[in-house]
Amino acid sequence: MKKQNFKKYLIVGIAGATMIACNPLNNMTKRAEEVTYSVTPNPLEMHGDSIQVSISGAIPPRFFNKKVSVEVTPTLNYGENKTAFDKIVLVGEDSEVEGQKIPYEKGGNFAYMAMIPYEDGMQVSTLDAVAVGMYKGKEKAFDPRQIATGTIITPAWAMEDDRVILGADNFEKVVPKQQTATINYLVNSAQVRSSELSDEDIKMLANWMEEMAGNPMFEFKNVEVTAYASPEGELSLNSNLADNRASSAASAVDRMMSRRKIDDSAEGFYNKMGKGEDWDGFKKAMQASDIKDKNLILRVLEMYEDNIKREEEIRNLAETFEVIQEEILPNLRRSELTVKGVLNSFSDEKIKEFAKSNPDTLSAEELLYAATMYDGMDDKMTIYNTYAKMYADDWRGPNNVGYVYFMQNNMESAKAEFDKANSLAPGNKVVSNNLGAYERANGNLEKAMEYYEAAKGAGEAVGNNIGYLQLKSGDYVSAVSNYGSMKTFNAALAQTLNKDYQTALQTIDNSPAADQAGGYYLKAVIGARMADQN
Repeated sequence: MKKQNFKKYLIVGIAGATMIACNPLNNMTKRAEEVTYSVTPNPLEMHGDSIQVSISGAIPPRFFNKKVSVEVTPTLNYGENKTAFDKIVLVGEDSEVEGQKIPYEKGGNFAYMAMIPYEDGMQVSTLDAVAVGMYKGKEKAFDPRQIATGTIITPAWAMEDDRVILGADNFEKVVPKQQTATINYLVNSAQVRSSELSDEDIKMLANWMEEMAGNPMFEFKNVEVTAYASPEGELSLNSNLADNRASSAASAVDRMMSRRKIDDSAEGFYNKMGKGEDWDGFKKAMQASDIKDKNLILRVLEMYEDNIKREEEIRNLAETFEVIQEEILPNLRRSELTVKGVLNSFSDEKIKEFAKSNPDTLSAEELLYAATMYDGMDDKMTIYNTYAKMYADDWRGPNNVGYVYFMQNNMESAKAEFDKANSLAPGNKVVSNNLGAYERANGNLEKAMEYYEAAKGAGEAVGNNIGYLQLKSGDYVSAVSNYGSMKTFNAALAQTLNKDYQTALQTIDNSPAADQAGGYYLKAVIGARMADQN
């Protein structure tokens, strides 16, 4: 009895051993080192918010059993954490499992690409190939194979650099001012009639001169007098007549200035120009008229360069010429007056003082300009708040208040002010940029990009802000384009990631970060990558 039981156990043991020996996974796990892996890039790289890996492998001949399937799961180990990429399934020629076929006799190759979200800590990591084989319902794990080490996270160095834009002042220290008027004459006369000095435009000129003379900040510079004769009569007479009209008009202005105690004694104060016959003015007046035969007269002007011949041909149209004498020529007998001067601003010191003590003394542009001369954000805020109250319909007031709030990291108050500015000037590019900066700071990247797209044309800040979003998303070509010629750390980083190392080195060397730790580190990375290229 005991002998029979011994035989039975012996048969079962031999059968079991035979089954183990016949499991092809045993042989495959023993030869696993013969399988080669190539990982690109190695070390891994983070771009945008992800790590993408490309893995290729080679299976040796007579390795992959025809009925076996193997699941390979690349797994990133960092600290105490693990993150698995999608798996790839390799199968033997006769396997019924779905996957990439690997011939037994010849062996084969496989290629694979996958992506995982980047997490903090993944820069110190290893990538393992974790494989599990299956044969007739049984599983066997292969020893994990380390196939890559570390993750380069250079794009993560991008510095948050949202730029908001002030509503700029249009301040000018010296503002040119001028007033014009016209004196008309009778035919063949250079005398200034008293009736002409009662015309509305002369009265307006006199009133303007009175006002400017009473402004201690205004300085009269010169008077330009351009005089013409109508194109009729003797050419030389008309040339002299135009000169005389220029002189008579200048004398009339001189008398107006004397009555207002305006100093016009400077040499060259009166610039008198007699232009002779005004054929150009005649042509424009004819073109604008509805006079009979006007097209014929215009053709005469085109056909003949000689002014005497022109007048002769036009006088031949007797009936039409009478109308021209009444409707066209009188307005050509004239002197055009332009009185010029400059309105000087207060000194910078006075502007700064008045901005706080007496803002009503300043113009809108002077008040906005005053804020730019203060370094402190509290001082700027005081002036911008004053401006917003005094000029409640101007978008620049709330926009600039919002700008200061943003710089003080008071984001919600900044947003409220930007919204006010947007209601006053819907779609304004400066305001759109600033709303985009708020959205970016709050993590609403798509909304931020919408605002930035609408803000294009508002200045370099928009390109900087768009470039940052593109840098963070891994679109380095577009980021480089939007940064343009800016000399910033982020611009150099985008150029580095775009593999334009020489330009990146020039950019960082000319940036504010050149002598900072980040700048030194980026230059070291650039140098290493240039060395690798060589």
